[in-house]
Amino acid sequence: MKMTFRWYGETDTIPLQYIKQIQGMDGVVTAVYDVPVGRVWSEDKIVRLKNLCNKEGLSFEVIESVPVHEDIKLGRDNRDALIDNYAQTLENLGKHGVKCVCYNFMPVFDWLRTDLHKKAADGSTSLSYDHSRLMSMDVNDLHLPGWDESYSKEELQGLLDAYKTVTHEDLFNNLVYFLKRIMPMCVKYGVNMAIHPDDPPWDMFGLPRIITGEESYEKLFAAVPEIQNGITFCTGSLGASRKNDLVVMAAKYAKRIHFAHLRQIKYDGEFDFTECGHMTKNGDIDMYGVVKALVYNGFDGYVRSDHGRNIWGEDGKPGYGLYDRALGAAYLCGLFEAVTKQYEEEKK
Repeated sequence: MKMTFRWYGETDTIPLQYIKQIQGMDGVVTAVYDVPVGRVWSEDKIVRLKNLCNKEGLSFEVIESVPVHEDIKLGRDNRDALIDNYAQTLENLGKHGVKCVCYNFMPVFDWLRTDLHKKAADGSTSLSYDHSRLMSMDVNDLHLPGWDESYSKEELQGLLDAYKTVTHEDLFNNLVYFLKRIMPMCVKYGVNMAIHPDDPPWDMFGLPRIITGEESYEKLFAAVPEIQNGITFCTGSLGASRKNDLVVMAAKYAKRIHFAHLRQIKYDGEFDFTECGHMTKNGDIDMYGVVKALVYNGFDGYVRSDHGRNIWGEDGKPGYGLYDRALGAAYLCGLFEAVTKQYEEEKK
């Protein structure tokens, strides 16, 4: 296991010098943020990021993410050219030591929350999701927390209209087409693709969601069997659905999990949830059980503490402040150390 930390590049308010001080930290998870979706990431930009990380003693092996253009998801006529660009970016990353690329195939929105600053009894704030509130929003005039500036009203409506004729099967087939086209490059350069589950894992505003749990993973691996076709095991996203047994899934897919996003949520209703501190006792995700299932079944990928709270007066990027993610990383490192030693003792 290698512990990592999400870093939003040179504009991030959290400097690499702080990240390297977190106990157990191996490297950062980052991306090139100033290249339009669908364009090739140049080697110069990749090398600059790598050098910045390495200078601070942090590895540069995980990218989150290389966004997939909506025209690829929609299966439009220009998708081959866009996929070629994506493959070239993977080649450029692979040449410079990147081993894992986290990505998603969610239409339009890659995450949905209704509150970015829900206040807890202890004064901390975190992300939360209220299903009835989301469903009451006007689909023709959406104002989503964190997404209000992602698209113009016209662009957003155009995408929503385009997806009206796209079925779950259509979207899945477009994912398979994309993966089969890039797999040769992934195999050649040893780059593992780790698809992030839909967040939350159910349909929204008529948009199909296709990576939602065990059934979808089985279907995906049957269609694209290469080991480089793997998953980002996000406990918060998958855990939002009561149907997903995360401990069972962690055990079953441990060797197919290239990246683990470990975060905690507390159920507020059938669909509603609030993100909270990472410890098992704080929420409804059995974090100890998940870590044990990963270790006992051969997981050897990357981990990051996902979606921390804002604590101690920090006014950080919602979900991505320094303090609580650092605490989460330390907690997870302790869990992995204890479980790994327990496993090694049992094998003797």
